[in-house]
Amino acid sequence: MSEPVRRTLVWAALALTCGLASAQTLRLPSGGANLLAAPPAGAREADHITAVVNSVPITANEVRDRAASVERQLRERGEAVPPRDALLREVLELLVVEQAQLQRAEEIGIKIEPAVLDQAEAAVAEQNQMDLKTFRERLAREGMDSSRLREQIRRQITLQRLREREVEATLRVTDRDVDNYLQSQPAAPAGPEEVNLGHILVALPERAAPAEVASRLARAMRASERASAGEDFAKLAQEFSEGPERQQGGAMGLRTADRYPELFIESTRSLKPGEVAGPVRSGAGFHVLKVLERKSTTTAPVDATVTQTRARHILLRASRQTTPQAATEQMRNWRNDIVSGKADFATLAREHSQDGSAKAGGDLGWANPGLYVPEFENAMNALAPGEVSEPIISRFGVHLIQVLERRQTKLGLNEKRDAARPQVREAMLERAYAEWARDLRAKAYVEYREPPR
Repeated sequence: MSEPVRRTLVWAALALTCGLASAQTLRLPSGGANLLAAPPAGAREADHITAVVNSVPITANEVRDRAASVERQLRERGEAVPPRDALLREVLELLVVEQAQLQRAEEIGIKIEPAVLDQAEAAVAEQNQMDLKTFRERLAREGMDSSRLREQIRRQITLQRLREREVEATLRVTDRDVDNYLQSQPAAPAGPEEVNLGHILVALPERAAPAEVASRLARAMRASERASAGEDFAKLAQEFSEGPERQQGGAMGLRTADRYPELFIESTRSLKPGEVAGPVRSGAGFHVLKVLERKSTTTAPVDATVTQTRARHILLRASRQTTPQAATEQMRNWRNDIVSGKADFATLAREHSQDGSAKAGGDLGWANPGLYVPEFENAMNALAPGEVSEPIISRFGVHLIQVLERRQTKLGLNEKRDAARPQVREAMLERAYAEWARDLRAKAYVEYREPPR
């Protein structure tokens, strides 16, 4: 599988499968088409089965619809869109992996209750600043009915619960893991190096005949030899490359290592600016890489002060009796009362918050950066001391947040551990999830049929 495309699509897949916590996945772009909407009926191509995972088929229309969603998301983020054939191949593989995971979820008995779907659909509508009726009407105008939306949500929640049960629940981050991480950091570390790689891709079809492999390799070698001889790389990319960066002269832009395929980083790790690597082969074909620029950044030393925030919150969890919309409306009323002086935040928290902090008036104590889920932390960081947020939706429910105070503090050993633990856990979780997903994919019987176009 093409590593550049894989990395791009993994992020898109995560948005489609793991983003329900903040409902951002299903947000409708203003003035544009719904990300999940199918093409108009008259524009659809003939459907056929393109792969079978165990006994479950994946159709060409499924692949095309998901590819269209991914492409729109990439364009909205200003990222390069892979060539059509490569995009369809990678999306098909993502759907294969997703289907294997859905079958595993069914096997271990993960079911999504209708009430959960109701709450999630209402949360999506609220996140799009619409009531549920208006949201469904908007979807209908965009060519997607509510049953398809609910199925998409069901798949998302199923995959999220599967990941939590099979991977996250088994992950343990020990003090030794954290200490090893801290010890591996220099006393005053430089920030992550940024590298701008020039990239020429000579694509190779799947199941290519040996003669075609030899021909494509020869083409890549000609590009590499001419680049090593000092020819203008941008012109060579225009002449040889079939990658998405071709129109930019092959330049991929300054990025940290984690934003490049591992193959690219390993192939160029020891190279200086101006030097060329390759051809190196991946599932997509042969790659010629040139280090265009290396740039070091700096960060604060480990023992520098950090900004800690002390906040309090009120949490309402969605239930059969309380929809996300109702909880959000209640929070808005409480916020108005707090801001106008008619109500006290701590009192409301003690009386109504469905969080363990309720007894303390919602006080969460001092927190280092990275402690809370992104939706909560981003809203909290935008507040000045004394300010009260608008209602915020997270995976836990609907929050009302007030920042009490902030301070600069020097981290002691325990605080360093607390600050580093989320980073260590995230790195371990990414590795564990990737290994688990590969293992599950390897166990599935996959039959590829006519490819989508």
